[in-house]
Amino acid sequence: MTYVEPGGSWRPFWLAAAALAVLVAADAVLPDPDVPPLLWLVGAVFVLGTFAAGAVTARRTWTVRVDAAPDPALSVGRERVPLADVDARHLRAVRGGRAGGDVGAPVLGGGGSIPRGRTGLPLTLTDGRTVLVPTRNPAALTTALLAAHPDTRDGHPGKRGTLGS
Repeated sequence: MTYVEPGGSWRPFWLAAAALAVLVAADAVLPDPDVPPLLWLVGAVFVLGTFAAGAVTARRTWTVRVDAAPDPALSVGRERVPLADVDARHLRAVRGGRAGGDVGAPVLGGGGSIPRGRTGLPLTLTDGRTVLVPTRNPAALTTALLAAHPDTRDGHPGKRGTLGS
């Protein structure tokens, strides 16, 4: 099982491309004065390049991924946290509304704050640190984390003993 939440969308790029196409068509249909083709080309490359760079950067930085096998882990951008390092008991308490996160906890994926349109899901690690995972759907992410966690099956203790057998 793999849970993936894309960090960005190509929608702004395609909306800008459509707007430029309408403007080019209007320029071709309307009478003089015409905008030189070289200016249209430079403008299109600049505008579409800016939107493409934004989409690629958002996807690389803020994509959330939970991999269950062979090595269960949570990835946000380039940062990776093994699920064995996540306190599943605290995660179940967060899902039940009985726990939260530390004020000022670092955000996985980089940056000092949660991106617009996302919520910070608090995760307590086994070493006691708390981190925030930027997500658009905290309930689905919590379910995926608990389902993929090596010590639980969606909130129920697994069959692993104290020696890992």
